[in-house]
Amino acid sequence: MKKTILAAVLATTATMAAMPSFARDQISIVGSSTVYPFATVVAERFGKSTSYATPTIESTGSGGGLKLFCEGVGENTPDITNSSSYIKKSQYEACAEKNIDIIEVKIGYDGIALANSKAGVKLDVSQKDLFLALAAEVPNASGKLIPNPNKTWKDVNSSLPAVAIRVLGPPPTSGTRAAFVELVMEEGCEAFEGLSDEVCSSMREDGAFVEAGENDNLIVQKLVADTTAYGIFGYSFLDQNSDKLQGASFNGVDISFDNIADGSYPVSRPLHFFIKKQHIGVVPGIVEYAELFLSPAAQSADGYLAEKGLIPLGAAELKKYRNDLKKQNVLVIK
Repeated sequence: MKKTILAAVLATTATMAAMPSFARDQISIVGSSTVYPFATVVAERFGKSTSYATPTIESTGSGGGLKLFCEGVGENTPDITNSSSYIKKSQYEACAEKNIDIIEVKIGYDGIALANSKAGVKLDVSQKDLFLALAAEVPNASGKLIPNPNKTWKDVNSSLPAVAIRVLGPPPTSGTRAAFVELVMEEGCEAFEGLSDEVCSSMREDGAFVEAGENDNLIVQKLVADTTAYGIFGYSFLDQNSDKLQGASFNGVDISFDNIADGSYPVSRPLHFFIKKQHIGVVPGIVEYAELFLSPAAQSADGYLAEKGLIPLGAAELKKYRNDLKKQNVLVIK
């Protein structure tokens, strides 16, 4: 009998020793600059309306956030990472190698804007136009790949203005960059036969495309200062700066809340965050924070996130992600 009790005590002690014990009681969030303003609004409300501390949020870019997130389990690693592009299999496997279980939460949709100063020329472009404007290499008349020779938008398409091509965009670590490559560059690349994935996704490095960092607000400032330049960022930043900036149309369709919501604007993508399941119950408030993101006040068409430019989830998706969160269903990528 004593041996049985002793064995039970030792087993319980071993289990408790295996559980992480964190000194911090504040949720740590990293990741996407696009998701950052939405997460900040929710975090502020969370801190004011609950007994939990206001989460800390760092804008590292989607790729940078997932790298930090997948470093392991423990108080020196983030609890949540925001992402404006879906997690890649390689990123998922990096987390799996550290025995990290992931809970996915989709929070809504966003459009990718090609925007410029209202004092400049508004563009109406296609994905093909942007591929020809921004790809490192393009096919010439005989189909041979050559370094991109196009200097002005008119060189790309005679209906566009004779304005020098200068586009400020996010770096490779950004989810917006990944989504732009997928939804614009790769789509435009399909107009030409036989081009490799590398050709379709490689951006110019001759000054026509400029990596302007993860700070979308800084891109906005540069566009106001240079009326001939264009910038790539999420719709929410355009919406918040609509007094100064205008968005290009794609195939005649303007970027707007309604056009993203109904799917007519072609360059749109879902936004997510990913929770480290091992931190739930160790760092207080993680599930409650996620629930607030999926609450009616946040997700309704006239909710406070919609006011910031987020296109809310539909009823079916909202039900799915609330259920996944409640049951703590773990993401599986095969």
